[in-house]
Amino acid sequence: MDALKKAAAAAAVELVPSRSVLGLGSGSTLAFFIELLGERIRAGKLDVVGVPTSYQTRLLAREHGVPIRDAIDVDHVDLTVDGADEVDPTGNLIKGAGGAHVLEKLVAACADRFIIVADESKLVHTLGEKFPVPLEVIAPAVPFVLRRLRELGGEPSLRCGKGKLGPVISDLGNPLIDAHFGPIYDAERLRHALDCLPGVVGHGLFLRMTSEVIVAKAPLDDPLIERRSFLKQPRS
Repeated sequence: MDALKKAAAAAAVELVPSRSVLGLGSGSTLAFFIELLGERIRAGKLDVVGVPTSYQTRLLAREHGVPIRDAIDVDHVDLTVDGADEVDPTGNLIKGAGGAHVLEKLVAACADRFIIVADESKLVHTLGEKFPVPLEVIAPAVPFVLRRLRELGGEPSLRCGKGKLGPVISDLGNPLIDAHFGPIYDAERLRHALDCLPGVVGHGLFLRMTSEVIVAKAPLDDPLIERRSFLKQPRS
């Protein structure tokens, strides 16, 4: 699977314009993207500034020589490249398995173009087939949000990490909840309901935000690259 992830990342690097501000998503596919990006920067082929969306991304960018700028200092990004947990046929996404979806959504919203890189295992017919919807919430709201998610038809649980006692805490200092809804046939309605829950900092439904999806497919020794383009629309 790493061969597919690296192939998708390599295709995305080719689309990065020089002298640009580049949003850097998080996750395993983005780790390959940042490595390849650093190679091009060191070779003098690119001149970009990256805006990281997680501590993981920040550390990788520094390791590979990618100049960075904090999201708090940026209100516009030329291009954001990120991964996804699920991608449906219309380019809608579930993100947040890595717990960085709040900053990922912010940096994606700042971008003129938002490109997703993925291997074919991330493609689904309907969001929710494989992954829960992650939510980041303020700590005092956890019991309330858990109850409301059950009322919305979800099966929520507080995310707990292996090797750590207690809940996983995001880079922003908040607990994470994973809500299993099964196939989500009305993602817009669920998005609106989650947006309206007091105490929710952000959730992992990314709807009508994607400009392009780059998917790498088998065979592993010579992956096929498929590109799907979408009209990025402002969220109502």
